[in-house]
Amino acid sequence: MKGQVSISNATIDRLPLYFRTLRAIHDEGIDIVSSDELGGRLGITPEQLRKDLAAFGQFGKKGVGYYVNELKRNIGEILGLDHHWNMAVIGIGHLGSALANYQNFVALGFRLVALFDRDPHVIGTTINHVKVEDAKDLGRIVRERDIHIGIIAVPAAFAQEVADCLAESGILGIWNFAPVKMSVPDGIYIVNEDLSVGLSSLSYHITHG
Repeated sequence: MKGQVSISNATIDRLPLYFRTLRAIHDEGIDIVSSDELGGRLGITPEQLRKDLAAFGQFGKKGVGYYVNELKRNIGEILGLDHHWNMAVIGIGHLGSALANYQNFVALGFRLVALFDRDPHVIGTTINHVKVEDAKDLGRIVRERDIHIGIIAVPAAFAQEVADCLAESGILGIWNFAPVKMSVPDGIYIVNEDLSVGLSSLSYHITHG
């Protein structure tokens, strides 16, 4: 990766799309792909695709294209997917259970190593081969199992409390599904996924389209 280069958030946001598409192309048994074909599958111009990739180094061969497996591996390394991050889901309701059962996490190199809830009827049950632990033990288990990413799927009223506990336990990143903006210390990266915002946006476009 090139040093001292300012890379736009838009470019970074497109990298997972490139990675996902390259996985699909690889599964189709295709070994080499052109910038025209790869960009076309994503609705991105080949010029934009080449510009995005050039921000991280030299990939592909002029007149040949990109070797699919090699480019997929390189982008995976840029995204940090080769680190095999340990993660936990906090809040095992309908959404938390669905996230715990999502099989593509493993394919991407993420390892689900813990589940947490406060409901005594849920504690002790097993989802996707992982036992649900009591949320009061969250901090200790995060440290013991070297958990890097916490996925928050609790009601909004409890989200900040969970985020605080995760931060104190040394978590590196939080994927937040609670419909609330939370405060976390510097050095912890947080991604917010408010499902109601996405659905409301879809409603707007349908209404005014």
